[in-house]
Formats: sequence, C-alpha cells, structure tokens
Amino acid sequence: MSPVADLDVLNGDLAATVSQLLNFPEAIDKFAFPSRSHHTHEHKGLSTIPTDIMDTPKEYLFYMDVPGLCKSDIQVTVEDDNTLVIRSHGKRKREDGEEEGCKYVRLERKAPQKLMRKFRLPENANTSAISAKCENGVLTVVIEKHPPPPKSKTVEVNIA
Repeated sequence: MSPVADLDVLNGDLAATVSQLLNFPEAIDKFAFPSRSHHTHEHKGLSTIPTDIMDTPKEYLFYMDVPGLCKSDIQVTVEDDNTLVIRSHGKRKREDGEEEGCKYVRLERKAPQKLMRKFRLPENANTSAISAKCENGVLTVVIEKHPPPPKSKTVEVNIA
C-alpha cells in the first residue's frame, strides 16, 4: 500500500472527526438551553442569528449579532406563550455616495439576510416583561424572571 493511499484514508477519518467536533458546541447548546432554532437552517435562504444567552438571578439576557440592521428591521415576538422568536428581513441598502448606474466590482461583506431564531423559554420567564434594544449591530433582549414561589412554612402544633 502506498503512503499516499494511507494518507487519503487518514484524511477521510480526520475530516469526519473534525466535522463532528465543529458541530459539538451546537449539540451542547441544544442540550443546555433547548430551542427549536436548529431547524431553521432547513429553510432555504434563512440564516440563524449568532446568540449568547446569560442567566442572571433576575432575568435572561440574549445578545445577538445583527450587523447592518436597525431596530425597524427586526421583529421580536413571543409565540405559544413560551417561545421567543426573533426575525429580520434584511436588505442591502445603498451605500452613501453611490450613484445611479454604478455597480459593485467586489462584494466581500455579507449582506443582511432573512434571519430567524426561536428559543423555548423556561417556565420562570415572564413573557409580559420583555424589552429589547439594538445598538452597534447587537440586539439585546431582556426577559425578566417571575419571582420564585414563596417557600412553604412549617408550623409545629402542640397536640393536647
């Protein structure tokens, strides 16, 4: 067997292993904070929004990269009482100073696309207390938590 053939076999196994490792963070994310967002890539032309989620004692914070979009381009809703949905129908806007009849010679910056992300919210998320802001290409969604239920109190009663 030639060394080249052995290298090809190794590359095939290595490629599969690397592919699995690259998909590992997504699998962990689905397990740790369940969402239905992993189905969105199946819809043609739809992209997911890179998101960081922070769980604080009083609220959940969602940080999403939305470069080139402004607040009027983004829709934040709650569906089915516990699913946070973020959508955008981004469009490339004409750059300042671009004149009629001009055309791009090179386009390296990714144009905003249709974006969507869905997150199943925990039971303690207060879907009536949600706020959002979009600054410097980052959408921040804040969802307050319901206060924890009061702890039950045990009272000892003397039996006569």
